[in-house]
Amino acid sequence: MSMSVQGNRTELRTSTAAGAPGARVGGAVVGAANEAQIRAVVDEWAEAHRVKDASRVVAQLAPGEVQFTLAPPLQHTGPGARDEKAVASWFSGFEGPLGYEVRDLAITVGEDTAFCHFLNRLSATTKHQQTFALWNRVTFGFRKLEGRWLITHVHASVPFYMDGSFRAADDLRPEE
Repeated sequence: MSMSVQGNRTELRTSTAAGAPGARVGGAVVGAANEAQIRAVVDEWAEAHRVKDASRVVAQLAPGEVQFTLAPPLQHTGPGARDEKAVASWFSGFEGPLGYEVRDLAITVGEDTAFCHFLNRLSATTKHQQTFALWNRVTFGFRKLEGRWLITHVHASVPFYMDGSFRAADDLRPEE
């Protein structure tokens, strides 16, 4: 059974052994509860970033998770990927709270695995009084561990222009 949430539309489906979509399932209390729990994890992640609380960010991550973030290196794995001090150090480079907007959140939930994707607007003022706002794409993978949904995979990216310049397309904005 899986549930897909896009905007205000929620669809719950079962799968056959071959993975083909099955019939719609009504009254999916478990699916709706899982979707609400995933949404709460995303909300907590966003709020923890807004208030620059590194321990709250790290608390959403499962042991052994992998991250493909905007910052080098190409991947973050192992204990360093959950390094609260590194997250706090990054936060300390900004004045005041961060802007962290989640837009167009789409969630797909199974019994013990899930994923979501959304557009994210990150904005801040650096300690050097430079302001920026950047739209990027985020995907999270989740596992339900000991009854709690935790993030096992983080992927954030910015597209690049395919005109030969290979310049990051950090000037893009979502369609209204």
